[in-house]
Parts: sequence; C-alpha cells; structure tokens
Amino acid sequence: MSLRRTLLGAAALIAFATPAVAQDVAITNATVVIGDGSAPIQNGTVVLRGGKVVAAGAGVAVPAGIRTVDAGGKWVTPGLVVAVTDIGLFDVEAVNESNDSDSKSPFNAALDLSPAINPLAQHIAVSRAGGVTRAAVAPIGTGAIFGGQGAIIDLASDGQPITQARAFQYVELGEAGARAAGGSRAAAHAVLRNAFMEARELARRGGGQGADPRLQDAAPERPGDALLTRFDAAALVPVVTGRQPLYVRTERAADIRMALALKADFPALKLVIVGASEGWMVARELAAAGVPVLATPLNDLPASFEQLAATQSNVGRMAAAGVRVGLGAFGDQPRYAPQYAGNLVSLTRVPGASGLTWGQAFAAISSVPAAILGMDSRFGSLKPGLSGDVVIWDGDPLETTSGAVQVFIDGVEQSLENHQTKLRDRYKVPTEGALPKAYEW
Repeated sequence: MSLRRTLLGAAALIAFATPAVAQDVAITNATVVIGDGSAPIQNGTVVLRGGKVVAAGAGVAVPAGIRTVDAGGKWVTPGLVVAVTDIGLFDVEAVNESNDSDSKSPFNAALDLSPAINPLAQHIAVSRAGGVTRAAVAPIGTGAIFGGQGAIIDLASDGQPITQARAFQYVELGEAGARAAGGSRAAAHAVLRNAFMEARELARRGGGQGADPRLQDAAPERPGDALLTRFDAAALVPVVTGRQPLYVRTERAADIRMALALKADFPALKLVIVGASEGWMVARELAAAGVPVLATPLNDLPASFEQLAATQSNVGRMAAAGVRVGLGAFGDQPRYAPQYAGNLVSLTRVPGASGLTWGQAFAAISSVPAAILGMDSRFGSLKPGLSGDVVIWDGDPLETTSGAVQVFIDGVEQSLENHQTKLRDRYKVPTEGALPKAYEW
C-alpha cells in the first residue's frame, strides 16, 4: 500500500510539474468584447491557436478540425489586467511570517520583489477565478518613499508567474511619502530629488547601466556625501535615463503637480501617476504632459486631507480631458475591477456626473492598463497575435451578478478552484457529519 501511495504521489508531482499545453479552440456564438474601447459584438467568434489570438469578431471562420466551444450567447472578453496590486506577496496579510509586502531592508529602490511572489497564494487563485489574468505587483509598505521594483505577472497555475521582473520603480509621495521621509512633504521631495541626482551622477560616471543590482558596475567612485547605498543609486539609473517607468503613488492635486515638475529637471522620466483622487483638478496638465494615470476608482468620501476634492466623476473627467486613464491600486482585491468599471458606466446616467461608456470602462481594466504597463503588444485585448488570455462570463462582465465560467491564459484553460469555492461547495448544502467539530452540540 505504501509503494502504491508513493507511486501515486510521484505521478501527481510529475503531472503538476508538466507545463500545460496551449489549446487550439474556437469560441462561437458569443458576445465578443475586443477590449479596445469598442462596443460588444453580437454572435461573434474568438479563435485561439498556439496560445495566441488568431481572430476575434463577427463573421470569423472556424478552422477545420479545431475544438469548438459554443458560448450560447455568453460574453467573451480579454482577461482583466490589474495594476497596482500586492497579490502574491502574502498569504495572510496580518501574519508577518507570510507577508513579504512590508520590508525594512537597508535597500529600497534596489529591491526586486519578483523572487518573493508566491504563485500558489490564494489571492492569486481567487483573482484568477474573477477573470484577472495579468497584474502589476507593487512593493507597497517598505518604510521609505522608494518601494522598489515591481513585477508584471500572469495568474496562470503553472508556477511560473513572472512576465517581466523589475518592470517599474514604485514611489510613495503625499501623506505616506511624508511619513516615510520624516513627517514632511518637504523632506520627501528633498529625498526624491537627491536620489535622482545621485543616480544621474552615477550614470554620468558610467555606472548602474541596468535595473538589476546584480549586474551593476561597482567601479565608479561616488561622492563622499552620497546618501543612497550603491545598489539603490544604481537601481535608479534606468529611471532617470527613461529606461524604467516611475510609478508615483499620490492623491492630492498639489502633489501630482510636484511629480509633474520633476520632468523639468529629469526630462527622461517616464512618469505614471497612481491613485490620483484629485486628478480631475489637474487633468489638463496631465494630458499636456502625456502622463498616464492608474486611478483608484470611485473615491468620493475623503479618507484623508489629501482626498478632500475626491469625486466619483474623477476618472470620467480625466478621460474627457484627454488623460490616458486605467483603473488601478486595488490592493489585494483585483477581482473587484469589473464592479468599479461598471459603476463608471452607471455614472453616465447620473445628472451632472462624468463616467465612461461601456467600451471605455472595460478598456480601463484591460487594454489601457496593458498599454500603461508597456505590454499592449502582448496582452490586454483580443487583437490577432496577442496572448490567448480569454474569459467567458455568464453575463455582462461589468454587472455584479455575472461571473467568470472559463478562463484561458496563453491559451491554457485554468482551474477556477480556490479556498473560497471549496468552502462554498462544502457548506452549500450542509449534511450530517460534514460540519466542523465546533458545530457539534
């Protein structure tokens, strides 16, 4: 018996370790959403081959011999793309031993969080079941204004989540940045500008040519009054030279203007504003500077002094002014993205409010964040040649009563099972003997 169990266990491990093969499949009779801002297409077809989208839309021919899935009128969309989130960095947030999102390291900008991401974390499984297929994971809560280098991941169950490590540098300004810098926005601004000047000087001396601190050239000598560690300074060289985007988390209009002003001294910066509760107040300036926003949606009750001008019309007003706006900063709940997007559609029917059309709203959680991440040539829509990240929904995905019924990532169908679904199934119809001991009298 023990030998049989050993063989079965070995077989299970081999099966888990064997990568799943992308499926060639045609999804027919569907309400197809391309994800580029266009309206849904009735009676459409999506064809996947070799893990890529081959065609999507109306009148698409189904190749001979390919597996066919009749959607029966269900909605078919690209997978959701969520930024910024900390899924994968903890199992239980309140348990320090399982939480890698809060670092008190002597390094800050040089931190690369990709080795800490756990692809088996339940937040990833729950988000995948909610239709999320890609995410930008940010190192939040390091105790310094620089959080480190975030990663772009897929949420597939193959144990290989990293799409791009060291994809962006994450900075906290506003109230959080002020606390980290010593209690003042003035201190945070001084720390930030000093860091960029040190990085620029290091670049001038020929050091720090890559975003990976393991590859840095330690030879160039640095001034004696340098405040950053060598690794932190080297990690910021790609930022000041424009090779790595800078994600600035800030809410207040004045702080957003301060971030935009950085480009006067460091013109190569590729800025992305995260949060932006008061972004509508500086929308024209954001649009003129070509700086995109990953906005926290639907903030309308100020939770802090830096959100006094928060309004649910924030995203709609920025979009109307020409700002490229995606929804972001969802913390550990990326699956709520469709709910927020749907509420932005509802705002278009509220007198005096500003929202988004259905197509714009879905693009704000798919192709727009993919474009802001610099990944729109790889995923984010159902355009030919992009990754086969596809979700089949049992209804309008922006309605709270709808849910994902099938999820494909790179053309591989994913399991939607997680702790939540197991608990649901266990207690849906309680039977004698199926309850925990605590339920026994």
